[in-house]
Amino acid sequence: MAAALTAALLGGCGPRPGPAPVYAPGEPTPEGLYRIRAGDTLSDIALREGIDLATLADWNALEPPYRILAGGLLRVAPPPPSPAARLQPGPSAPDERRMRGRSAPSASAGVSGAAATAPAHPPSKPRRSPSEAIASGIAWQWPLVGRVVKGFDARDRTRQGIRIAARPGELVVAAASGTVGYSGDGLKGYGNLIILKHKDDYLSAYGFNRRLLVAKGEKVTRGQPIAEVGQTTGGEAQLHFEVRKDGAAVDPLKLLPRTR
Repeated sequence: MAAALTAALLGGCGPRPGPAPVYAPGEPTPEGLYRIRAGDTLSDIALREGIDLATLADWNALEPPYRILAGGLLRVAPPPPSPAARLQPGPSAPDERRMRGRSAPSASAGVSGAAATAPAHPPSKPRRSPSEAIASGIAWQWPLVGRVVKGFDARDRTRQGIRIAARPGELVVAAASGTVGYSGDGLKGYGNLIILKHKDDYLSAYGFNRRLLVAKGEKVTRGQPIAEVGQTTGGEAQLHFEVRKDGAAVDPLKLLPRTR
């Protein structure tokens, strides 16, 4: 889920409060901050935390191409009124190829592949295991009934979810009960996007919607309508659906029921 993300994404932001304060690598990460891991991109963190990409960049005084270093700290909560100390790089930097992000729509911001082109190799065949769904402790259901037209591929960071064919305007439902962590169009490559948080370690994302039916902070129940199907950047009526555990994308087909 390549041209650099344009500065227009940050339009309308006010004065920047400055990056997060510095803490020694061995110290616990303070509340409201996130310690960057190797392979992280700003868009990954924005998606995981349910924060608008432009807002996250603004909180941390970052400009395109949004380079971040493993071991450093990012603000993931609104900063205090007073300016903070300057963020220092951590002990190691992510692989440069990873920092260039994904092949679509923004390489530098590293948005996962909602609008990416197909990879040269076919997606890996999912190995569905009921134990994985049970181990999640979450009752999952399909967000809509439709044919999977693009599968998950763990080897390709542009295919961090699945695409489900649908009719324009068809209702998208919550795949599990949770809280709306994000509702908007601020993450490039996803269109109108809903992110639901489930428990402490899982989230699900629903992209390319025509209309959003829930707002950030709302509690939703499994099967509740949350959006209407829209179109991908290529004009197809499809839903982009992702599931992440502790920030890492997992194959939704390993969690969803075998029959629909």
